[in-house]
Amino acid sequence: MEKGLAWFCKPGRIFMLELCSIRSVTHDDLPMLFSWRNHPDVRRFMFTQHEISPHEHLNWYAKSCQDPSRRLLIVQEQQIPFGFVQFDHLSTGAVCDWGFYTAPQAPKGSGKKLGYVALNHAFSSLQLHKVCGQAIVSNKASQGLHQSLGFQQEGLLRDQHHVDGIYQSVICYGLLAHEWHAQSTDKENTHAPH
Repeated sequence: MEKGLAWFCKPGRIFMLELCSIRSVTHDDLPMLFSWRNHPDVRRFMFTQHEISPHEHLNWYAKSCQDPSRRLLIVQEQQIPFGFVQFDHLSTGAVCDWGFYTAPQAPKGSGKKLGYVALNHAFSSLQLHKVCGQAIVSNKASQGLHQSLGFQQEGLLRDQHHVDGIYQSVICYGLLAHEWHAQSTDKENTHAPH
């Protein structure tokens, strides 16, 4: 289990992350993830929006466990899980894709905590060169989170995603390791207690 960054800031407030950690998903987490993933507030922002079946969920987990280039992770605070992160196409120094969601009942600000802990893990422990993300244009929360974490918009895939009979565009984001380390060091130096 790995601890997150000690601090992150929000205008006017500083949050401690030392109580946050990240760990691998286990078989015991599957019922919790199944309920999170199928919750309407999570599902409506996924690229696959149908309600998944228990069989589909178990197959996803079994396939993911056999793929050495994929990591399934739980982010937790004081040992209480509040979010899920997936990294794909992993190798040291690689360009990797990520996906994530917070628990439906997670308090406001949990997405940013999840992002800091997960990206610290990606660029420190996994030693990635770049993390890429995507957000459907109607998902303003994901767009805002990517931007607040330092991601740069790198492209737009027009009419890429089909939801409820409507095509939506997808925004592509990227964050480089040196950009993450520079902003993390700046925030720690600026906001650490004296």
